[in-house]
Formats: sequence, structure tokens, C-alpha cells
Amino acid sequence: MTRHARNCTAGAVYTYHEKKKDAEASGYGTERQRLGKDSIKNFDCCCLTLQPCRNPVISPDGFLFDKEAILEYIITKKNEISRKMKEYEKQKKKEENELAELAAAEKSSRLNNFLKTEKNIVSSPINAFKATSEEKPSVSNMADGRAKQLPSFWIPSMTPQSKKSALPKPDKTIYCPMSGKPLKVKDLLDVKFTEVKDPDDKKSLIVKENRYMCAVTHDILSNSVPCAVLRTTGDVVTMECVEKIIKKDWIHPLTSEKITEKDIIPLQRGGTGYSTTNNEELEAKHNRPVLQA
Repeated sequence: MTRHARNCTAGAVYTYHEKKKDAEASGYGTERQRLGKDSIKNFDCCCLTLQPCRNPVISPDGFLFDKEAILEYIITKKNEISRKMKEYEKQKKKEENELAELAAAEKSSRLNNFLKTEKNIVSSPINAFKATSEEKPSVSNMADGRAKQLPSFWIPSMTPQSKKSALPKPDKTIYCPMSGKPLKVKDLLDVKFTEVKDPDDKKSLIVKENRYMCAVTHDILSNSVPCAVLRTTGDVVTMECVEKIIKKDWIHPLTSEKITEKDIIPLQRGGTGYSTTNNEELEAKHNRPVLQA
């Protein structure tokens, strides 16, 4: 089959380019776009606010947060858990009251049946053809405590088909917004970045492109440079410094203290625009209405 031009409308083949072009023009389908470097947060930015951290802290999994933002997140989660716990306790108390009412109703029913049986035991014969009004059973649907069991067809929550949704017991554990693992305030570690000191550059720290450097080798830190945080002091160093200097003797190069493998926390980076970097979810999707046949 011969090929035809992209704008040709007389061909028998509906090419992929034509289909994609028509989908963009119609406003239907899913748009995909690869994110560049400008769309990814920097290594020194908070994972919640996406802004440079003023008081940086790091989680045990290596995610960087602004101290104010992560504490506000934890307080908000605690308030939400407290609210859900109150609703759960209210529901539990209501169920206990309902069980108590059912037990009282059952006890009252047994008492009524006993009194009715005792009333039927008489010494004189009963004339079956002359039944009094007291002996006739009540036909009212409101008698014998059945008023509370009646359905209501004009209230959605009281219809016969409606079922009460039981609230589960809320989990009191607060999870990290990035890793999904349990997070506590005492697990957060203060991070100490080493600023780049250039007397000729008089710009503000936020405006500078090269803001921080390695505390040992003074290499410039960026998203393309793997970094780590030393737990004992909170200093940020490059992974190259960790491999070539720190792991050689397992001594902190600034304080001469003994450190272990657990004292080295790899800093999670935002990534770069290059495919060789271990990036996550660098493709953005915009779901538009789907054209149905």
C-alpha cells in the first residue's frame, strides 16, 4: 500500500499521526507530556510545600521536609484521628444502648406473656362464643413496642432496604506522606546544609542557582549529585564522599566520631530531565473526556 501525505483526506489508511492530530483538535482522549527539569523540585525543597526549606528536617527514609510544614501535617492528622475516634465511640455507645433496649424489650415481652398465661388460668369455664374486647389481640402496629421497629418510606435512612454503615476503628498511627511508613516527631532529624560562600555573588540565597555544597569536599550540590545526611551531626555530604572517605575508616570527617551504616541516610532527590537518572513518574497525564461510540 502506498504512503500518503499527513493532510491527505483521500487515503484509505487512517494513520497514527492523523488520529493523534484529530484527538488533540477534538478535545478528547488522554494527553501525555514528559516533564522537564523545571517541573521537578530541587533536592533542598520540602516534599510538601515544594519550596526551599527554612528549617529542614529529614525522615528516616530520606525525604526532606520543612519543619513547620511536617509538624502542621502531623497535627492535622492527629486532629482528624481524634474526630474519627469520637465518631467511633459515639457509634459504639449507640450500639450498646440499642442492645440494652432490645434486652429490656425482650424482658418486658416475657413478662407480658407470663401475665397473659396466668390470666388464662381460671376456675370457671370460658364461653368461647362470648369473647370480650379485652381478650381480642390488638391489631394495631404500634402495640407491644413495635413503633420503634417500623420502617419509614419517606426517610432514606429508615427505609427497609437501607443498611447502617458501621464505622471502622480509626488507626492512630500517622504515616509519612511520601513513603507511607509510620512517622513520629522524634524520628525527624535536623539537616544542616553548608552554604556556598562567594563574596562576589551578592544575590539572595533563594535566587542563587548553586546554594549549597558538600560539608567535606565542598562540591556543589544539585539534583544530579547523589547526597546523604550524616545522622550524628546532620551535615549533608555527597555519596562520592561517603564511598571514598567515610566508608574507608567509618569516622566522621568533621568530628572524628565513629559512625555506622545506619548513620548514613541517602537524601531522596527530585530527579533530573535525563533518562539515566533514577526518576519516578516523569510523565504527566491529563485525562480529558473520552469519545464514546
